[in-house]
Amino acid sequence: MKFRILFLIIISLSFFNCQNKKEVVKTENKKPNVLIVFPDQLRRYSAGFWSEAPYKNLAQGMGDPVVTPTMDKLAKNGIVFTNAVSNFPLCSPYRGMMLSGRYPEQNGIWNNCKVGRNESLRDDIETIPDLFFKAGYNTSYFGKCHWLKNDPLFDENGNYIGSTEEPGGHHVNAYDTYVPPGKSRHNIEYFYQALKDEHFNPRIYSNDPYAIEGKKDGELHLPKIFSAKNEAEKIIDYLKNERGQRDTDKPFCMIWSMNPPHNPWDDENTDMETLHEHYDIDKFPEIDEQLVVRKNADLEVANYARHYYANVTSADKYIGQVIDYLEKMGELDNTIVLFSSDHGEMMGSHSKTGKNAFETESLGIPFIAHWPKGIKPGIENVLFSVPDVLPTVMGLAGLSDIIPSDIEGSNFSSLLTSNNETIEKPEAVLLMLGNSRGVLTKRYTLCVKESKKPWDKHEVKTIDDAYFYDNLEDPYQKNKIKLEDNPDVSEKLLSHLAKLLEKTNDPWFQEKKYSDLIPYL
Repeated sequence: MKFRILFLIIISLSFFNCQNKKEVVKTENKKPNVLIVFPDQLRRYSAGFWSEAPYKNLAQGMGDPVVTPTMDKLAKNGIVFTNAVSNFPLCSPYRGMMLSGRYPEQNGIWNNCKVGRNESLRDDIETIPDLFFKAGYNTSYFGKCHWLKNDPLFDENGNYIGSTEEPGGHHVNAYDTYVPPGKSRHNIEYFYQALKDEHFNPRIYSNDPYAIEGKKDGELHLPKIFSAKNEAEKIIDYLKNERGQRDTDKPFCMIWSMNPPHNPWDDENTDMETLHEHYDIDKFPEIDEQLVVRKNADLEVANYARHYYANVTSADKYIGQVIDYLEKMGELDNTIVLFSSDHGEMMGSHSKTGKNAFETESLGIPFIAHWPKGIKPGIENVLFSVPDVLPTVMGLAGLSDIIPSDIEGSNFSSLLTSNNETIEKPEAVLLMLGNSRGVLTKRYTLCVKESKKPWDKHEVKTIDDAYFYDNLEDPYQKNKIKLEDNPDVSEKLLSHLAKLLEKTNDPWFQEKKYSDLIPYL
């Protein structure tokens, strides 16, 4: 009798524990997972933590009044990079550099991939998914791709035909296009792609029929759901793995390229519930200096500030759902989370909108490395370029030995894991636009601008403007300093530019363009 009572007690306690325990996955001796997440067009200072100490004292100007609890938590429990930069602040060039660890001349993307252009990420170079797949990881990609040449290979309903002949011959989107199975997918095993800048009407393609209502890879799916919410749901479903989407004996490498807060900024493409909660007229009666805080902003041009901030906060919310689920699984401590963006957003600064400019609002991007098991929280001021992402994340994951020899980025992983101050930090990083080149140092931003529009194809042989900003004395970059007005600083900046153009095999170096100004070796 006593034995039966003891047996029942043990069974009851076991049942109680099973009902109350977290979903735990053993992580002992397991390689770290990797999650790289980058909302589109999120500028560096559009995060709440920049308005708090110690970060506000390290910002170049004021941080935006944005509600971002997930970013704030990642920042305070991770390493915040104060000088991360989008070397070419445009969607496709960023993706080419981030995925490949190589600059545009070596990766194949010098412009946004668009109908009528030949820009396309090279199939024959190894990228982050390729390398992690080779290292035994599950690989997955969710969201915007924007790295493939846009050819008319679809029928009129947006289904991939793979031919320009009828029923093919149509485009599904002017800019981004579907990435079909094969080399262009770069060993991404689980694929969930979102097309078009319509936040409540993304065009979806996936190799998981369950995720797209039974459709095949290449057939268009229209879920009619806010894209960030939709992708978060699909990522959590992938992590749950209830249908065997991945091998749980392997770590995962996941890339999430979210479209918000990219334009359009209107009611139809904004999470209006979030706007009403945080940024409506009851809190900010006018679009004035209380809402648009950067002191170089044209308030009339920045009339979309509420919508931009609302989509930032909404993006933060859905990233938080994924982070929370990783924690629930017991995997967050052993997951390297890299949070960043492809470029910034001007939002009225210098009377400009969008990106594709050589000012901080466009160039400056957030970058946070969060890995509780492997790195301690802190702040890092290294000049961090987009091609540095690949070698750094591979270094963090313990894969330095398989980083390709032709990678052009730098591996800063030891700087994060062991605070290795002996590692060489760059004095300057290269900046690029279609018609401009420049450099960024800890203090200065140099711009050398050709006398043409960014994407004109005609030959030009003259410089329209050459100047630099003193970001220390002039954090909002209100005063362009002509090169001749400070020859000592100009000479040093131009010397950096010449070396970096050569190092990256830039066309300006190949042609020795403007050699009367740029001191090529």
